[in-house]
Amino acid sequence: MTPPWSLRVLAEAPITLLAMAEGEAWIIPDEGEPVWLGPGDVAVTRGPDHYIVADDPGTLPDIVIHPGQRCTTVDGEDLFETLNLGVRTWGKDPNGSTVMLVGAYEAMGDVSERLLRALPPVLSLGNDQWDCPLIPLLVDEVVKDDPGQSAVLDRLLDLLLIAFLREWLARPEADPPAWYRAQGDPIVGEALRMMYDRPDHPWTVASLAAEAGASRAALARRFHDLVGEPPMTFLTGWRVALAADLLREPDATVTSVAKKVGYGSPFALSTAFKRVRGVSPKEHRVRALTPA
Repeated sequence: MTPPWSLRVLAEAPITLLAMAEGEAWIIPDEGEPVWLGPGDVAVTRGPDHYIVADDPGTLPDIVIHPGQRCTTVDGEDLFETLNLGVRTWGKDPNGSTVMLVGAYEAMGDVSERLLRALPPVLSLGNDQWDCPLIPLLVDEVVKDDPGQSAVLDRLLDLLLIAFLREWLARPEADPPAWYRAQGDPIVGEALRMMYDRPDHPWTVASLAAEAGASRAALARRFHDLVGEPPMTFLTGWRVALAADLLREPDATVTSVAKKVGYGSPFALSTAFKRVRGVSPKEHRVRALTPA
C-alpha cells in the first residue's frame, strides 16, 4: 500500500495476525486505544470485533473487508480484480512503501476458544520486544507458487501465531487464564500435561497424583488453588472440548469420538457433553456441519 490508505475490517475472523514487513500502520479498534505498528512489529486481533487498519488514524476508510475476506469499496463495489497484484498479493500499489503480511483464521475449534476468550481485542509486540525469525521467512515464501505451498504457509503461520501468543502471555501486562499459568507448576503442570497428552486414559485424582509425584490430597488442593476447579472437573471440560472438535470431522461418530477422549461408551460421552454444553454430541455435530 502507498499512503494514504485505510481498510475497514468487518471480516469477524476469530483470529487475524498482521506482521509489518515494511512501513508502518495503525490498528484502530471500534472500542479501545489505537495501536501503532512499525517494521517487524506483529499484532493479533480477535473477532468478532470490527476495526480499521490505516496509514494514519485520521485517514477515512475507502476499502471494506467483509466476512470471507471479500473486499469492496465503501459503496459495495467489488475490488477483487482491481486489487489483485499476483500470487497471494493484494493492494493498491505493487511498489507501495507499506507491506503487511496478513493471515486470517476463518474458524477456530472449541479447544482454541479456551484461550481466545482470555485475549483482548488487539494485542501487539514490537520488533524490539522479541526475536522471531519467521517474518522474513514468510515474506520470502508467501509469493511462491510451488507445489504444497499452501501447506508450508499454513504451518509457518501457525508457528508465528504460537510463538507470538507464548511471548505475549509471558509479559507482565498479560492476564492468561489460570490453567495456562498453572502449567509452570511442577506438580499441577505435570498433571495437566498428562491430561492433554492422554485424554483417553482412565485418569483418577490418585493416578494423576502418582504420576506427578504427589499425594492425592496435595494434588487436589494445589490443583484447585492454581486452576480454580478440581482436577476431574477440568478433565471433563478438556475431554468435552476435544470431543466437540473431533465431532466436526466428516467421518466422526459419537462412538469413535467417545473412545478417543476417554469415555467407555457413547452414552457416557453424551451425558458429560450435555451436562457441560447443554446439547447432545449429535446436536452439536449437526450444528457444526451445517453451513451458516
